[in-house]
Amino acid sequence: MTHRFDPTSLREYDIRGIVGKTLSAADAEAIGRGFATRVRRAGGTRVAVGRDGRVSSIEMETALVRGLTAAGVDVVRIGLGPTPMLYYAEATLEVDGGIQITGSHNPADYNGFKMVLQHKPFFGDDIQDLGHLAEAGDWETGEGTVSDVDILDNYVGRLLAGYSGGTYRIGWDAGNGAAGPVVEKLIKLLPGEHHTLYTDVDGNFPNHHPDPTEEKNLADLKRLVAEKQLDFGLAFDGDGDRIGAIDGQGRVIWGDQLLSILAEPVLRVSPGATIIADVKASQALYDRIAALGGKPLMWKTGHSLIKTKMKETDAPLAGEMSGHIFFAQDYYGFDDALYAAVRLISSAHLTGKSMTQLRSEMPAMVNTPEMRFQVDESRKFAVIDEVLARLREEGAEVNDTDGARVNTPDGWWLLRASNTQDVLVARAEARDQAGLERLLAMIDAQLAASGLERGPQAGH
Repeated sequence: MTHRFDPTSLREYDIRGIVGKTLSAADAEAIGRGFATRVRRAGGTRVAVGRDGRVSSIEMETALVRGLTAAGVDVVRIGLGPTPMLYYAEATLEVDGGIQITGSHNPADYNGFKMVLQHKPFFGDDIQDLGHLAEAGDWETGEGTVSDVDILDNYVGRLLAGYSGGTYRIGWDAGNGAAGPVVEKLIKLLPGEHHTLYTDVDGNFPNHHPDPTEEKNLADLKRLVAEKQLDFGLAFDGDGDRIGAIDGQGRVIWGDQLLSILAEPVLRVSPGATIIADVKASQALYDRIAALGGKPLMWKTGHSLIKTKMKETDAPLAGEMSGHIFFAQDYYGFDDALYAAVRLISSAHLTGKSMTQLRSEMPAMVNTPEMRFQVDESRKFAVIDEVLARLREEGAEVNDTDGARVNTPDGWWLLRASNTQDVLVARAEARDQAGLERLLAMIDAQLAASGLERGPQAGH
């Protein structure tokens, strides 16, 4: 018995596709067989399985579990919940790996799988290996068992362990995603006054798309904070591993700005520690970490890459512009937006400042959002190589950690290839609008030299 996946579904950090088109129950079963084979060949016997609230997730879970047990692995089902609850299960239960069925922040017709093996991210070559095992039919066989564990209350309790935050009036928007039930339990245990939006899980996402890094998806939360005159608002993506936030005035607090708030209490406990951010983060963040006595480290975009680098450098905190925040200080090192929310409340309390004041004190920079535009898959990495070669020839100040990040007297600009899509990503930041225009002109000149131009915005 063999199986072939749609090649677009086997991505760098996870497996993801459109249900009925590029992802099927047969794929889910093959993923189960392949992952169980990897678990058994690494000496393991048990795997935790969780799922998000998408319409197709129960069908996918059934097929995945069928594949896992057919390859001789015992399955512990933890049911509906956010991806970080699955990571928590894998970290604390007696299991050898974990799989979350989730389409993350993608539209309702998507679904997918995020995996962890023996407390380490399962990505890149590991995911491609599942494809090779399937094509060869190189699977273990056996008869695994299935059991159910209700871990939700333990997870919520862990989120609040050692909580030292103050009393705030907070708005919460779960976007009908899998974080909703956790939010409802959390707010009953947190001090203060809490108002929620869309905590009922609905895989059709009837109110807005569950991606808090796009400002248009925060419109309802902004309205709630304004109407109730709340201190700030928190939002989550479809599977609860990415956080969004606004202050009391409705201003977005972006991923790198959240990291600058979270860094201060972390560095009080761990002076001089390394704090990691991805190449899309503001220079203001790196400057802030240094000013607090930490060691800022710019690293590649991608949650699996960041988690791996954290272990290498013993970093207590890391984050991405996309809202993935990773805590290893007093936590497990994985991206958990709900835990990040709890730590953010604590951080505001420990600084003695309101979220609005913290946001107001940040340097006023003029920057673009993440600009994403389509490019031929065969060209995306080649274009970056061409750009880097030209920049080096010009003697530009360039960081090639992940694409090309170029410093100029105006600020900086970035051009990188997405690891997961046929997309180039650009971003720029300056001290004023005129400087930003000059930086954008540099990006456009480099693209033109490679026969491209910035096209319409591509989706995630």
